[in-house]
Amino acid sequence: MIEIKDNILTQEIGELITKYGKGRESLLPILQDIHMKHGYISEFAQQEIANALDIHPVEVYGVITFYSFLGKKKKGRYVIRLCRTISCDLAGKDAIIRTLQRELGIFFGDTTKDEKFSLEFFNCMGMCDQGPAMLINDEVFTHLTPHKIVDILKNYR
Repeated sequence: MIEIKDNILTQEIGELITKYGKGRESLLPILQDIHMKHGYISEFAQQEIANALDIHPVEVYGVITFYSFLGKKKKGRYVIRLCRTISCDLAGKDAIIRTLQRELGIFFGDTTKDEKFSLEFFNCMGMCDQGPAMLINDEVFTHLTPHKIVDILKNYR
């Protein structure tokens, strides 16, 4: 079964090479498309992309780890990204962390067993005057309190 999936992924990468080209500038759009379709970029995909673009796998890995919206492991249906700047610290981010972890039963960097939620930190959302702030997928939430977190999560469950 894994071999069939790998063959399909190799074919998908080939189609993306045809679409974007074999240059280094094609790496990011290819990674974005693979991530969008599969929810993460497996080690096998990283190796196949490196081979197809004739670059070292470390270059592929470096791009994936640089961009916070690309991931090496499968994430939940709802990815919750909490801003971790000093502004959000001063606005009460620690209480938000504790509430999210308690309500979801996971720590930051983890995904719930039902693969519904993932928790991640985000370096800056540009909402410093409205912190603490977070994203759930593409939806922004600001001026967070523990009570607001509970209400927000109810809407996603």
